[in-house]
Amino acid sequence: MTSEPMAGFSAPVFSSKADVVCALMRQMIIGGEVQPGDALRQRDIGAKFGVSQTPVREALKRLESEGLVTIDPHRGAVVAKSSVGMQRENADIRAALEALGAKFAAAVITDEQIAELRALNAVMKDMSDDDPRYAEANRAFHFKVYECAESPILLSIMRLLWQSILHGPMTARKHGDSFLQHERLIDALEKRDGELAGQMMREHILGHSHD
Repeated sequence: MTSEPMAGFSAPVFSSKADVVCALMRQMIIGGEVQPGDALRQRDIGAKFGVSQTPVREALKRLESEGLVTIDPHRGAVVAKSSVGMQRENADIRAALEALGAKFAAAVITDEQIAELRALNAVMKDMSDDDPRYAEANRAFHFKVYECAESPILLSIMRLLWQSILHGPMTARKHGDSFLQHERLIDALEKRDGELAGQMMREHILGHSHD
């Protein structure tokens, strides 16, 4: 399945076969083409992508570092299993880092960037709760905030963290609730209130809501 990239994102640049294999395997895992616990045999993967086992081996090591793959001395590489505890830990880490990113962004964000965030949020407002495009739109919104923070280190960490979440961050709230929470975050950014922006982002990630 292919899709157009969201505004504000550039296509990835691959410098080696291992980069390509890693990206393709990551998409297979996140997209659910392979399931947690499935074996990832180097020979089969190499044949699938038309490469030797060397770049496959390197790709598996990278995916292991991202938490998407586990490598067992006896079974070899398998798709990692995600527990409720791991998901909660991931959410706690995201909340802390994204709150920091929102605080950073509030200090340097421009009116043009605020308008871009409102435009991205408006796109999500019109999507139904089962719209398959929502996950990518939500990712674009959050990464726009990270970019506004002007912190390359934070942006790099958040890319790695999102990659480690199978099928992307999940929440039980409806899209309409997320829209309102996004709007409160944007309002705080527009006021250049870093503490409030951080609070809004933290509560949004942890699933809190306002009356």
